[in-house]
Amino acid sequence: MRYANYVSDTGGDQTLTSRLRLSVMRLNRRLRAQRTNSSVTLSQISALSSLHKCGPMTPGELAAREGVQPPSMTRVISALEDMGYISKRAHPNDGRQVIVELTEHGMAYIAADISAREAWLDIRLSELDDDERAVLARAAEIIDRMAGR
Repeated sequence: MRYANYVSDTGGDQTLTSRLRLSVMRLNRRLRAQRTNSSVTLSQISALSSLHKCGPMTPGELAAREGVQPPSMTRVISALEDMGYISKRAHPNDGRQVIVELTEHGMAYIAADISAREAWLDIRLSELDDDERAVLARAAEIIDRMAGR
């Protein structure tokens, strides 16, 4: 049986693929709505999150990590630097390169953003019973594996 044609055991006619895609999109939309500062774009938040998770890196490394072209990342970096969320410093081994990193202000922004999103999700999770939370814990592991993380 091909997974793309799997029909859910709930009796619906939507495939598992479609149901999962829609559920993940809806949850993502709700989490994005918990943002602490709407003046920061989703691309900028993503770049900040990568720097938070992976640490300082060159603009080229950040562009590759984000899956965007270097000129696009240059614009993102410039805007984030103007907002005081990141800073640049000389590359220790290559004078033609710079390293971008989060500032204290950037770290505080990311911490507040994560906190707001997790607070909303904590409330939603508290509305579930133990069995439902256990299913979601297992699903999170599977989704991480599917995402290649």
